[in-house]
Amino acid sequence: MPASDAADQPDQPWNRQRLRSTNERLLLDRLRGLGAASRAQLARETGLSKPTVSSALAALAAVGLVREVGTHAPERGRTAVLYAPDPAAGYALGVDVGRGWLRVAVADLDGTLVARADVRNRARGSGALADLVVSTARQVVADSGVDPAEVVHGVVGTPGVYDEKQRRVRYAMHLPGWGRAGLLEDLREALGVPLEMHNDANLAALGEYTYGVGAGSRLFAYILIGTGLGMGVVSEGRLFTGAHGLAGEIGFLPWPGQPRPERLEDAVSGVAVVEAARRFGMSGQLTAKAVFEAARHGNPAALRAVRLEGERIAHTVAAAAAVLDPDLVVLGGGVGHSVDLLLGPVREHLRALTPLRPRISPSRLGEDAVLLGAVATALGTARDTVFERRSARS
Repeated sequence: MPASDAADQPDQPWNRQRLRSTNERLLLDRLRGLGAASRAQLARETGLSKPTVSSALAALAAVGLVREVGTHAPERGRTAVLYAPDPAAGYALGVDVGRGWLRVAVADLDGTLVARADVRNRARGSGALADLVVSTARQVVADSGVDPAEVVHGVVGTPGVYDEKQRRVRYAMHLPGWGRAGLLEDLREALGVPLEMHNDANLAALGEYTYGVGAGSRLFAYILIGTGLGMGVVSEGRLFTGAHGLAGEIGFLPWPGQPRPERLEDAVSGVAVVEAARRFGMSGQLTAKAVFEAARHGNPAALRAVRLEGERIAHTVAAAAAVLDPDLVVLGGGVGHSVDLLLGPVREHLRALTPLRPRISPSRLGEDAVLLGAVATALGTARDTVFERRSARS
């Protein structure tokens, strides 16, 4: 039976309420995709009857989930009122915790950032870093002008993997003390916001899929190269995390080092670029950014270091290609800013390593990938929460 007919049939009260809720959610989701639409257009798009659409829109408007945004005057017929979701019905919080920087943003339900802050992470322990997260998040919410109670969900991106059973982050070696049990609960209590915690490379992959070059890809891998090394995999729009949330932890792959074997993370990272540059003759206070900048100006030692990094990234891409068969590999993170220097060496060495050659692209989002992935993930839950809360009032 079509939804438009079923909604008009006499039935059990709870069943009628479920049908109304289903219709309202269907219309709200369709409006998010369309941006704005008239009642007639929504009826065509959903297959619901015009009376059902009118009733559902009225209910959504009454609880502040949709609003009138204008009119459309066709060549023939009456002027139609246009409806759109109200972006101010709720807000989401995104947090990117990195070794060098902490990034925090508040977004409305359309995904528009209404406030953000990027602050240096100079914390030297988990307590100080947790305090920095809380104080920065509170300041961003205050700067947004949003009632804190309207921030309904948040997502924190972090190196490592959050273990639900042990209630702690594992493998965040570059954040001292960050793996203590109960950290997430402490953040939730201090902020008064329901929070999730996810791996930063996974969130970067979701951010790139939602807002960047990964959009429309059937299967793509996002390789995050910064202080450490990680990878997020998105297949058919869904994140692949493996049996224990550890899929993509390619930094743990072995790498043949001297005098003893290393991890791949030790060979492919910003730290590795600096170490290679020193080995080739550069001196002074060096950062990966400074090495790449010197390479742009033709410094021989810097050029050798960049070429070596390209070779090692090619090995990383080859491993991902053999296991995943992606149609796209995105290079991001701090080192990703210099992909223009790396793409040539990466492609050259990849041709020598394997016949499997996925398309390789720099991240479109740059250092915002993790933050925007956190926002996108938080929005999914925030939209559900806002709908459930406000629908309960009708």
